[in-house]
Formats: sequence, C-alpha cells, structure tokens
Amino acid sequence: MDNTKINAELERIKKGFPWLDIVAPATPERGIEVLTPEEADRAEAYADSSETSGRSKFVPASGAASRMFKDIFAGAESENDAVRKLAAELENFAFYDPAVFGTAPYDPQATARKLLGDEGLGYGKKPKGVLKFHRYANEVRTALAEHFVEGQAYMRNADGTVKIIVTISPEHRELFEAALAEIKQKYEERYGVKYIVEFTYQDKATDTVAATPDGKPFLKGDGTPLFRPAGHGALIYNLNKVEEELVSIKNIDNVCVERMQPTTYRWKKVLMGRALELRDKIFDYLYTFDQLTELRKHISDFSFIPANNVYLDDPFATPECQELCNEVEEFLRNELCIEMPPAKDCRDRAEALIAKLNRPIRVCGMVKNEGEPGGGPFIVRAADGSTSLQILEGAQINPDDPAAVAALKSATHFNPVDLVCCIKDYKGEKFDLPEYVDQETGFISSKSYEGRPLLALELPGLWNGSMSDWNTLFVEVPAETFNPVKTVLDLLRPAHR
Repeated sequence: MDNTKINAELERIKKGFPWLDIVAPATPERGIEVLTPEEADRAEAYADSSETSGRSKFVPASGAASRMFKDIFAGAESENDAVRKLAAELENFAFYDPAVFGTAPYDPQATARKLLGDEGLGYGKKPKGVLKFHRYANEVRTALAEHFVEGQAYMRNADGTVKIIVTISPEHRELFEAALAEIKQKYEERYGVKYIVEFTYQDKATDTVAATPDGKPFLKGDGTPLFRPAGHGALIYNLNKVEEELVSIKNIDNVCVERMQPTTYRWKKVLMGRALELRDKIFDYLYTFDQLTELRKHISDFSFIPANNVYLDDPFATPECQELCNEVEEFLRNELCIEMPPAKDCRDRAEALIAKLNRPIRVCGMVKNEGEPGGGPFIVRAADGSTSLQILEGAQINPDDPAAVAALKSATHFNPVDLVCCIKDYKGEKFDLPEYVDQETGFISSKSYEGRPLLALELPGLWNGSMSDWNTLFVEVPAETFNPVKTVLDLLRPAHR
C-alpha cells in the first residue's frame, strides 16, 4: 500500500466521519411499505412473470465464526452458563457426534474444548457457512446447504440454472469446496436445477491501515504497519463484478429449517416483484425523457415546424416535459421519500430528475423491532438538500443531538439484511456501483491486536453508505424470515430444530 493512501486513512481516523442529518425514522406512516395480502400476491406474481437479464444469489460469508462462540471460548477457560447450556443440550445440536463428544453426562468445559479445538470439530476456527446447522431425518445441513435449498426455490433462471455467489476468505476455500462437493450433485438431482457457484474474495487492496488510540500507525512486532479488512463495505467491489441484473443478498447465517422456508420463499419473491415493478416504472420515465430529447435532435427535419418552436430551443422547457417532471417529483416523493432541492431552471430540474432516476435500485425487507439487533431504516438529508431512504447503524447517529436520539428511539423496524437489487440501467448496461458510494459514511471502530488496542477504519457498509446513492424502497417482511445464528445457542431456537 502506498504512503499516500496510508496517510489519507490515518487522517480519516483522526478526523472521523460526519454525523448524518436524520430527518425521521422510516415507519409504516412514511418510508416503509406494509403490503396487504393482495398486494403481496401481485408482487409475487410480477416476480414470476417479469423478464430479467439473469438472477443471482449473493451471500456474504467471509470470516471465521469466532464471535458465534465467544461465550463458549470463555466457558472453556472458566465454566459459565453458556457451556453448561451447551452440554445440557448437546444432543439437540446438528453437529453432535458421539465419536467426538462421547456419551452423557457431558462435562461443560470438556465439551466446549471438543467443539472448538482441533482435537474435536475445530469449529472455533471455521467459517459459519460450513458448520452443521440443521439435522433432518436423512441428512445434516450446513448453512451453505440451506442457501442452496433456498436458491432453487426463488432464484431459478429461465434455463434452469441457479447462480450462487459466496464471499469467503482465501484460507477457507478448501472448507467451502468440501461442503459444496457434498451437496451440489445431490441437490441438482433432487431439485432439478443446475447450480453455478462462484467463491469470491474480499480484495486485499481494500484493507485499511490500523492506528493506535492516539492516531499513529499501529506497528506489528516486526515494525511494519498492520492492515485490516475494511468491513463488509469492501464487498461492493465483489458485487460490482456480478453480471446478472437481479441480485438477492442475505447473510450466510440467516437461514431456517426447510419446513419454515416457504415464508422466506414468498417474501423473497415479493421483494423481487417490488424491485422489478420499481425498475419498470423508472425505466418508463427514463425512456420518456429520452423521447423528448430525441425529438429535439430531429425536429428541424420537419419543414412544417416553425423556426421559433420551443422544441428547437429547449425541449426541457416544454409543457410536456414540465408535466413529466411534476409526475416524477411526485413519484420520488411518495414512493422513495426523495425530496429534490430547488432547481435553477427547467433544464436543471429535468437533468437532476434524470440523474436521480438513473441509479441502481434496491428493495430492502424490514422487520418490526421486537428486540433483535440490526441497523435501522431512516429518512436522511444529504449535503445538497435532497432526502432519501437509508439504512443506518447506531454509530452513525449523533448521541448529543436530541432530535437524532429521538428519531432512533422512535424507530419501528430494523434491518435484517434482506435485499433485492437491480444493477443494470434502462439501456441494459451495468452500473459502476462504486460510483454510488458515499465515502463520508464509513466507521471508526475500536479493536485489538495481540492484546493491544487499536482504531480500525471500516469502509461504508455494503447496505449502508455503499448503497447510499441507490434508489431505495423499504418493505415490511415477517419476523419469520429473520433467523440469524449469532451465537451457537441460537441453533436451539425453533427455526433451527
């Protein structure tokens, strides 16, 4: 990494990031669609009937599952409630193997060591995607396997393929390849599909330099600077390489047993349908703007058009164009919570609306906030005065701003990371996604390295600032679609049994 980039990152760590200007939380009153059963049915049908230039499922799965076993690691050293619960319920976990753990009664600390260490399952160093999550009568499934089962249900392409892109760490590739080999052919035969699987790595070039608490370069024992992965925001570059038009995004650990998956299938299709409806509406507006400007290019060819016709001077000043601008502004305001700043003239107004329309699209499922963790949906004002829908984390909200704190407390929903994206424009060309990142929305987090504290610079999150300049729609989805495994004991919940 060159010194210019290092110095810029160190300066950013010292300077920090500006607080976001929160207008209000997105709620069912304004900002979150709550669909009736009939509306959901129509969206689902639209997903099934609409054409796309390919569909793919994008699954962030980088990193080890160490945080999933944080309490178990602690309990292996000094017995705690977590390891006692693990031992008491051991035979109810999909990963239970008497050849590894023996038979009851199970010593809590010994059980923890066998689960985590190389002498047992070695789960303490493995990624979540390859861990055994669910036990069925005839098989045991990993988290990766459940994504394959999901994918065939709602992401089939017209040719019978299911494209699944999984972001992993290079050191875990062998584990993922082995997990894939166990299921690919079997599931292709079972579900009548052809899986196209791509494992992709977070680019090392996106790593950022670590700093000491006083803002100086954090040096490793050999005297060289420490660089760290820059968070899931770096995956915008992986997403940018996806060739398909319609992309579903969901984290590796958000799965459930198959008997509960039909609810997930339905609402994924609902999100897809709303994304495609939004795409088609926006494309229609952009085509209409194009027709107006194309008319200007050719109107002088018609001898019956007076020389002083307004089309010859400025097509954006015509009544037809101004009427279209009025309609687009109302659409943006009512559907996407976008308020446009004042325009200088007719041309400026039309060009600003065209630019606002011609962006990537995302439709994000939002779950009622009943105590589960997750960032939240908000209406935010940008530097140019426009407003938009954004997903924010608590760290982006100024704790000293009473209005921002009040907005946070009055939020009704949270982000389960359940997105459907359209990443091609109305001419069929791919958007260059990094162009739509708000670089002012990164994070500074406190971490440690070999017991020493440090400050880490994280890029704008994939579904946060990395998609800041996308057209965004929030749709309420049932809580049953959100079943994350944040700790190993979550696998005892009904969604995983």
